[in-house]
Amino acid sequence: MQPKILLEKTKFDVTIKRLCHQLIEVHNDFSNTVIIGLQPRGVFLARRIQKELQSILKNKNVHCGELDITFYRDDFRKKALIPNRTNIDFIIEDKNVVLVDDVLFTGRTIRAGLDAMLAFGRPKDVELLVLVDRRFSRHVPIQAKYIGITIDSIESQNVKVEWQESDGKDKITLLDK
Repeated sequence: MQPKILLEKTKFDVTIKRLCHQLIEVHNDFSNTVIIGLQPRGVFLARRIQKELQSILKNKNVHCGELDITFYRDDFRKKALIPNRTNIDFIIEDKNVVLVDDVLFTGRTIRAGLDAMLAFGRPKDVELLVLVDRRFSRHVPIQAKYIGITIDSIESQNVKVEWQESDGKDKITLLDK
């Protein structure tokens, strides 16, 4: 089966803008809300969201951090994992946190992110934003509040998210393994 292109540059950009407007409807000026991207690929989306929010709100104070979940994963002893960098230089205690990742599949990465995030304080509220929601594949009861696109896929397929910053283009593709 040929790879199926789910989003390319123009629709990719429109999807990110739509997600930002949905966030603004709930969080207004982000004075009590922070964004945390999960390493490695959720960080690209979190930074894009931050940049777009700052452009829309004319606000340079949308806090965005990067969270490494490597040692919080339930499979970190089973396979070789390379730790990433955590960079959260703001307080999350009593803040609204928007946790960001590129693809929601089994929910295990998000569960690890929730555990890792608690090392930085107890947030008032946590919401999940994902670019791609692969329904019907959860291993844990996790659901995103903000979703770029929702797809129905089977276990033998992969979703590949390419980012301009790392891959030279913005594109989401559904592939057979």
